Amino acid sequence: MSAPQKKTAGRSLLVTSAAALSSLALTAPVALAAPSPSPSASPSASPSATPPANMSTVGGSRLGRAGTQVNLASGAPVLPKDITARSWIVTDAESGDVLAAHNAHWRLPPASTMKMLFADTVLPKFAKTEKHKVVPSDLAGMGAGSSLVGIKEGETYTVHDLWLGVFLRSGNDAVRVLSAMNQGVAKTVTEMNEHAEELQALDTHVVSPDGYDAPGQVSSAYDLTLFARSGLQKKDFREYCSTVTAKFPGETKKDKKGKTVRKPFEIQNTNRLLSGDYDISQYQGIAGVKNGNTTNAGATFTGVAERNGRVLLVTVMHPSKEEHNEVYKETAKLFDWGFKAAGKVQPVGELVPPQGAAQSSAQPGDAGEAGGSGDSAGSGASAKPVASATADSGSRGMGTALAITGGLLVLLAGAAFLVNRRWPLPDLVRRRSSRP
Repeated sequence: MSAPQKKTAGRSLLVTSAAALSSLALTAPVALAAPSPSPSASPSASPSATPPANMSTVGGSRLGRAGTQVNLASGAPVLPKDITARSWIVTDAESGDVLAAHNAHWRLPPASTMKMLFADTVLPKFAKTEKHKVVPSDLAGMGAGSSLVGIKEGETYTVHDLWLGVFLRSGNDAVRVLSAMNQGVAKTVTEMNEHAEELQALDTHVVSPDGYDAPGQVSSAYDLTLFARSGLQKKDFREYCSTVTAKFPGETKKDKKGKTVRKPFEIQNTNRLLSGDYDISQYQGIAGVKNGNTTNAGATFTGVAERNGRVLLVTVMHPSKEEHNEVYKETAKLFDWGFKAAGKVQPVGELVPPQGAAQSSAQPGDAGEAGGSGDSAGSGASAKPVASATADSGSRGMGTALAITGGLLVLLAGAAFLVNRRWPLPDLVRRRSSRP
């Protein structure tokens, strides 16, 4: 039986059922973290191939154990045997149940998947229409060989442009400019560490906001999944992480006729489960989230996908098999297993809510979404999740991969928390073709 819709400031939030309200749990599990990483750890040395004996038990005691954790009931499919990642986790994004995991709390270099935490921390601070003219100091301090979207000194970009650069091209230059707008890298790193702690992502220590290898910079498959789940509550985050291609402002030049022009160029998302590649197809139902790759971290990836009304999150860190697109191939196999196994396995743990959830109100309401763009769906939207993979971008504003159509909205980043123990993820919308 559906609960009545409540409207605040002309916007609506659909509460799925009275049963959902009765399942509100405001007390977070006790967080037991492993010792803090040593800041003197060398970023150039490969992390040990053996997980530590003692790992965090945030989300459940079994998640702190080394090796694969899964409870296979009768009729449940066996896990794929050719997964070579040092760490991985398969979770139900709505309920927070951990369906299976392998060294879930192993602290490893995260590479550019750290940008999920960067976005979840910084994205709410600036309207997407805000403009910024880049000065030399904005781009200072980037690591050698950084991934770049192609930002030029002296050019002006909108915040929307910069976030497309972060999500599609994993541009460290875009991260640096947004950090400069946020009063600098040091302040941004401090805020990211504080936000990670609030999310109970206690395996994470941020040194560089872009995820570039740095001494002591670590995260875990569990924490990266928390970042993705938190970020996906934000409309703009969902739009950016699901965008396949976009137009990015080029450099201002004079054409052959002497006229000053600034031609855009196309950028494509480097998430190969979203964009596809010669050796891998776009994954059915994929809607983000973020990939990464550095010498120290190897390949890392967190993805979200929907199939038959179920939304899963999968994180894979550092496959040892060195085949092209291996991190995506292993992620796809774990997604396939998760969709077949859902409902046939007993959870081995859970994704915990933020610490602030324990102090929040359990009453449904709507305080708005971060990012300044509002909801893309209201009370008239269907409550049934449907598959999506693509959203166009740029000034045309062609759409998002995820829209709020039902469940309880979780408000993060300093807003009032509205917490359901199941933490529903906003539903997916159908792929739409884009027209100029």
